[in-house]
Amino acid sequence: MTKFFNSAMAALLISSTSIFAQVENDTEKPNSNPPISIETMAGSRGVMYQLIINKKFQSIPLGFFSVTNAAATWEKEMTPDIMTQAHLTYTLFKGLDISSGMQYTPVYGFRSVAGLIYSYVSPQMLIIVNPKVDLADDLAAESLALIEYRPKINDKLNFYSRLQGMYGFIPKSGIHNRSYIMLRAGIGYKEFAFGAASNIDWYGPIKHNENNFGVFVSALLF
Repeated sequence: MTKFFNSAMAALLISSTSIFAQVENDTEKPNSNPPISIETMAGSRGVMYQLIINKKFQSIPLGFFSVTNAAATWEKEMTPDIMTQAHLTYTLFKGLDISSGMQYTPVYGFRSVAGLIYSYVSPQMLIIVNPKVDLADDLAAESLALIEYRPKINDKLNFYSRLQGMYGFIPKSGIHNRSYIMLRAGIGYKEFAFGAASNIDWYGPIKHNENNFGVFVSALLF
């Protein structure tokens, strides 16, 4: 099975890494949109890049979510992996959204997808659970879970850590197609974070394993 890197909303996950509210005056609504998240990792196997957009309309309970992941190995003969997806989201109630849209990978091409997004956010912690299925005849399912912990060190710095895992399979046969564990640990300063990173990936029915250990840098664009 051709390798592909799929954060599968994990994306999203990472899309809700910071939620903020700002009130300009008494007549304006607070801006509760998360910022755009960018992360780059360089490691022993290669380079990984991730861009996440998760925005809400202010007057209706709809939003837009998009995530693009790309990974390239240091070996020039290996084909870079890329995945991009875009969704409309609808808020059922605080903490729970449904989503529907499309995604593209070199293996499956364009496919319609639908899922649920549950999130819990506090000043120091983010928890996200994101089950998703594509809507093709040979549908595939994915479940993602993410825990981010960022306690303050002092007024300027915080400890940043993230545990993120995804498992994907074919429900009809139960065959594994893609899974991963991502680990991040480092220091946060304002809208930036950097530190140690590891990606542990499994591909295809035989769960072929590839690991990438290195460093990451991330930023939030408000």
